[in-house]
Amino acid sequence: MIVAGFGFRAAADVDSLHNALRRAVGDRRITSLATVGDKADTPVFRQFAKRLGLPVRRISHHHLPSAKTQSQGAMSQTMRQTGSVAEATALLAAGPGARLVQTRIISTDRMATCAIAEGDTD
Repeated sequence: MIVAGFGFRAAADVDSLHNALRRAVGDRRITSLATVGDKADTPVFRQFAKRLGLPVRRISHHHLPSAKTQSQGAMSQTMRQTGSVAEATALLAAGPGARLVQTRIISTDRMATCAIAEGDTD
């Protein structure tokens, strides 16, 4: 399983998410997307997932602090109690023993971040 985790601002659009994904994914084949539960239900993220035809794994904000992220963003720490929402959601969605294969990458418009994690479960 290869999961693309996302963090994004309220002003992000589908292009922001696509840009962050393109910059982070490399030649990997993503099997699912992940983000915080409240963000997963936003119209922009639902549209993004639908266009890609990928399932979305919703991660509870209560679980974010348990993920060991490599990046340490001040805003993520303040708002979500994690160093990186993208890294935390990717790791948590990929399951126990997951590992980051790409730390967070910021979209060129600075509205979205994407990180890639690999896990052994589906």
